[in-house]
Amino acid sequence: MIESLSYEFMQNALIAGVLASIICGIIGALVVVNRVVLLAGGIAHASYGGVGLAFFLGLPMLPVTAAFAVCAALLMALVTMRVKDRADTFIGVMWAGGMALGIILLDITPGYNVDLMSYLFGGILATPNSDLVLMAVLAGIVLSVVFVCYKGFWAMSFDEDFARARGVPVTLLYFLMLALIALSVVMVIRVVGLILVIALLTIPPQIAESRTSSLHTMMVLSILLSMVFCVTGLLLSYEFDVSSGATIIAVSVVGFAISLLLNKIKGRSTV
Repeated sequence: MIESLSYEFMQNALIAGVLASIICGIIGALVVVNRVVLLAGGIAHASYGGVGLAFFLGLPMLPVTAAFAVCAALLMALVTMRVKDRADTFIGVMWAGGMALGIILLDITPGYNVDLMSYLFGGILATPNSDLVLMAVLAGIVLSVVFVCYKGFWAMSFDEDFARARGVPVTLLYFLMLALIALSVVMVIRVVGLILVIALLTIPPQIAESRTSSLHTMMVLSILLSMVFCVTGLLLSYEFDVSSGATIIAVSVVGFAISLLLNKIKGRSTV
């Protein structure tokens, strides 16, 4: 298992896993504490419409998909803030509509055969150096934005009404958060796939939330857990010659189950 680290593709995969863990650990913490998991899933699925649009128009995939995802995220943000009681319905429509649009556009694009499985589970073992650079840049942007706006994100996440009363620009921060989610999804999804992006945005932060008392420690623990899941999943997938993305997800789910079990045992011991 250790000898696998001598291969360049495995080294790139591990670096990609670490960078994805940093991005998803920070953004995922905001997703979980603001209870926008469904919205994040909607953005992730809707972004597939941008993939199809890019191939259909013959334009570079990353900027087109990023622009499409950000527009979808801002539209979802606008609707969820104005009609909260119908937000889940609108997100569902955007979710399904984006996927359908992407598939149809890819189907009618001459000379392109869509591989939906590669989009769902990604190809982390085939991560090129160029994608590592882009992920590193995005990680730097996410860290910088969250560092500068941390107090505002904290106030918005735990008491929106109080934050507004104190003059915090909640609406601006909410739109900024969803734009960061969209950019993170688009960049990370190229490497790890749709399902793993959603898993990394939800499972590690959910575990971290039950074991921390502040947003910044939750982010740090979420990053560490994501790294453990990614590295363990990659090594196991190499050892047993199975899909790396699916293995990382399986390891994450096992970690979540163990966390729930420990919480239950701890709850009984304090009674």
